[in-house]
Formats: sequence, structure tokens, C-alpha cells
Amino acid sequence: MSGTPTRILLADDQDDVRSGFRLVLDSQPDMTVIGEAADGATALELARHLRPDVVLADIRMPRLDGLELTRLLAGPESPRPTKVVVVTTFDLDDYVHTALHHGACGFLLKRSGPNLLIEGVRAAMAGDALISPQITVRLLRRLSPPPPSHPHPHPGPGPDALTDRERDIARLVARGLTNQEIATELVISAGTAKTHLANIQAKLKLRNRVEIAAWSWRTGLTPPAS
Repeated sequence: MSGTPTRILLADDQDDVRSGFRLVLDSQPDMTVIGEAADGATALELARHLRPDVVLADIRMPRLDGLELTRLLAGPESPRPTKVVVVTTFDLDDYVHTALHHGACGFLLKRSGPNLLIEGVRAAMAGDALISPQITVRLLRRLSPPPPSHPHPHPGPGPDALTDRERDIARLVARGLTNQEIATELVISAGTAKTHLANIQAKLKLRNRVEIAAWSWRTGLTPPAS
């Protein structure tokens, strides 16, 4: 299928990392790197000028860190939200949560390899959010239901807002499964799984699969891992 390649901006203070990412991404027929920045402030300027489809941002950069860059490009105050995937060496929980809170549509570890980098860009363009498998389970464990003493334990719609099939899919999303893995598990097509995910997002007013996972754990639909 022909179409316009996904236009990508790289933001990382290490020249060799940017060069490696460029080689990987430019090797894909549906992707092209349109710019590079060695610090966050330059990345912000380039993003506003070049208007890339996706920004790959490191966290620890001079002048403006990747988390603040994410907030400015993808956060609710952004006049023209841009898809940002954070790609970093550091998988600290605070970084993960802050990045996702600021609107990142992916959180990848540099050691995860080139295939996940490519998959992360494609997921962002598809409206999904990809998190490196190394941190998915730990992240989801922190999204377990609040204690009963919490004044508002179940804000927003509960599991009853979804159909039985949609609840099944929400549970699998909370376990970290991809659309293809969900399709295999439920013996449906990947396209059908994606349609169900879109319906879930619309019903619950959630932005991506990370928020579906968070909702699933918060409402108790997916019990905490033992």
C-alpha cells in the first residue's frame, strides 16, 4: 500500500544514538527521519517548524528534558498535539508515569532493540501506545485498584459500560497483550480487535490502550497479579 511515509524527528543528546535510530527508521519504506536535535529546546523548535508525525524523545537532555518536551508537544495545553514516543535508558517508574501523564504515546527502552522501535512508531501512528515489555508488568501492578477507604474508588464508568467481549479485550490489554495477541487469544481478526479497542476508548473516553489498562486495574476488572 502506497502512502506518505511517517515523518519522524529524533531528539537525543548522543550522536551515535541518533545515527543508529536514523539507520533503523530510514530502512523502513513507510518511515523517514526529517530532523535531529541534540537538546530539548532545539527539538521543540524543530517540532513546531517541521511538524513531524512522531517525535522520538530521550528523557535526559540539555536545556529542556524529554518529559517537559513531551508535555509541551503532546500535553493538553499543546495547540497542535504531536505524537511523542519516549525512548530512554532509564525505566524509573516516575519517568514512565510522568511521560504518559504528559501525553506520551509510548515508552520504550533503548535496549529493547530496533524492532520495538519500529513497532513503537507504527503503534503511535495507529493511535496505540506501546510500552517496552520489560516495564509493562511492573507498571500495571502499580495501577491496581485503590483501597476501599479511597473517597472515589471508581471514578467514571465501570465495567458494566462495556459488552462482555469488550471486557475480555480490556482484561487482555491490561495484561500487556498486543492487538495481534488479543486476536489470537479470542480467535478474532486483528482488525476486529482494533475496532473493539476503539469502541472501548469511545465509551470510556480514554485516549489509548495504556489508559484502558489503567482503567481495567483501577475498577477491579483485572485483579492485581499475585
